[in-house]
Amino acid sequence: MDFRLTEDQRALRKGVRELLARLFDREALRAAVDSGGRLDRGLWRELGTAGFFALRLPEDEGGVGLGLPEAVLLFEEAGRALVPGPLVATHVAAGSVLGAAEGDVVVTDASEGLVPWLDEADVVLGDAEGAVPMRSVDPLTPLHKATTVEGLPEGDGLVAVLLTAAEQVGSAERTTEMAVSYAREREQFGQVIGGFQAVKHLCAGMLVRAELARVAVRAAAVTGDPVEIAGAKLLADEAATGNARDCLQVYGGMGFTWEADVHLHLKRAWVRAELRLPAARAEEVVAARL
Repeated sequence: MDFRLTEDQRALRKGVRELLARLFDREALRAAVDSGGRLDRGLWRELGTAGFFALRLPEDEGGVGLGLPEAVLLFEEAGRALVPGPLVATHVAAGSVLGAAEGDVVVTDASEGLVPWLDEADVVLGDAEGAVPMRSVDPLTPLHKATTVEGLPEGDGLVAVLLTAAEQVGSAERTTEMAVSYAREREQFGQVIGGFQAVKHLCAGMLVRAELARVAVRAAAVTGDPVEIAGAKLLADEAATGNARDCLQVYGGMGFTWEADVHLHLKRAWVRAELRLPAARAEEVVAARL
């Protein structure tokens, strides 16, 4: 089986990256941070018009007619750009909730007892009754705490886990690029820090984590195997959080400032890791198969 991207898939990835660069550049990212957890409905409708939510819907239902491997590519790019909002829940609900595919309706879900973007959502999947607001570490993901936790995911729940893992992969790849770029520019002791062995090792480790997670997520998108999806989520969570931490180390003191974007990747990675199939439960799924 050939797992390399096809020409159409590469074109899709390139188009989505260009679309998000136009719709959600760094200025828009910072504006979203300053908005205090308000969702940009204009951005949501633009994503709907571009087919972001309807990608996997059949063409005769107004969708794009592509599959889960292509959806993974979309969500990798969304993870790179730190696009806010319940993207995964709205995408998964596009075939069942009227208006979700077009971006006219915002859908969230109550998974793992956490409900993101509850105040901004038009539709909530699952039981969010009695959910109370909680302080989120990520300024771009407002959270509520629900009283119930769902069982092991299946069906659309598994798709949501995989797409969340794809977002983590995109973030891990982006922080790797950020670290390498900074290491080539920042000078200490008369030379760029990228020439120091310790920094080289950090960047090399980031690349390995990101590549392993990417391969696992894309393979699981082809097989659809629940255990492979759980394993992919484990690797993706580790890559996103580990790479963001190492990127902070490469940046040094600058990485810990509010003006740098590194901390936003780390905080989003922490939240995604808990939203769907956290590590302890994913490990149990994989261990049961073994």
